[in-house]
Amino acid sequence: MFHHHDISRDAFMLHGPLAHHGYDWWWHSFTAQDAETGEDKPFFIEFFICNPALAEDAPVLGQLPANKAAGKRPSYLMVKAGTWGPEHFQLHRFFSLHDTRIHGDAPYEVEAADCYASETALRGSISISPEEAAFHPEWMCDAGALSWNLKVDKQIAFNVGYGASKPLRDAEAFAMYWHAEGMKTAYQGEITCNGRKYTVSPEKSFGYADKNWGRDFTSPWVWLSSSCLKSRKTGEVLTNSVFDIGGGRPKIYFMPLDRRLLGVFWYEGKEYDFNFSHVWLNVKTAFSFEEQDELVHWSVLPENRHAACQL
Repeated sequence: MFHHHDISRDAFMLHGPLAHHGYDWWWHSFTAQDAETGEDKPFFIEFFICNPALAEDAPVLGQLPANKAAGKRPSYLMVKAGTWGPEHFQLHRFFSLHDTRIHGDAPYEVEAADCYASETALRGSISISPEEAAFHPEWMCDAGALSWNLKVDKQIAFNVGYGASKPLRDAEAFAMYWHAEGMKTAYQGEITCNGRKYTVSPEKSFGYADKNWGRDFTSPWVWLSSSCLKSRKTGEVLTNSVFDIGGGRPKIYFMPLDRRLLGVFWYEGKEYDFNFSHVWLNVKTAFSFEEQDELVHWSVLPENRHAACQL
């Protein structure tokens, strides 16, 4: 049922030029339920490392006018957490990388104060007052309080293949790399959001976990994923299915590749690969979107030499 693709040590440690001009981030998103009402609420948590070789005793924020004037590039660990929906917000907490413990070998670990991330656990807290948020626009965050204590069970992986292989990582061929070790991830634990308790259960978390790293960001960036799926044919909930699509305009050796998506559909235990870097599959992907008042409607049609899938 499950499969994993371990990426070697190099993918978990910024080295060479990327240590001076690079980033590494681990992303988690999932659904929790209000402990009193049972209502669903989506959350996200991210650990983001930037330019570790430029670390100072305090986090260096590139948006500050003084740092811009001095030509300083940013360097920090940023812990991001927040929620979507009517009461959406995002919170940022910054640490000097001198105060951060990073275990580069797989499985990874990142820890600063009470914030901790690994392959199997997430812990931490962020509290930003309205006065702090107003006084520190360089934090680029809202006011609020969020704390979490979660177990992480990454069940199904998406290996993007040659684009994240060791030769291309060593050559730093791509501006941005992506690996979804947990495109289907079960989370378990508790969230406290602005004083309100939420329960996270493996059966209802519908979680996702990945990592991105590189020297620049893909713009535009497309990312679509879900493990909460229902069959159009039978009407039944699919308990062992997930799709994951990412890409947009990736750069290889600073040359952009327009309208390229990597995709996979794991359907009840069977994998359908729609990865354009796997040239032997003759992958073609057409996609479009329509922005409505409250929704963005995506249509993605990936095809390979063996199968087609409409999402």
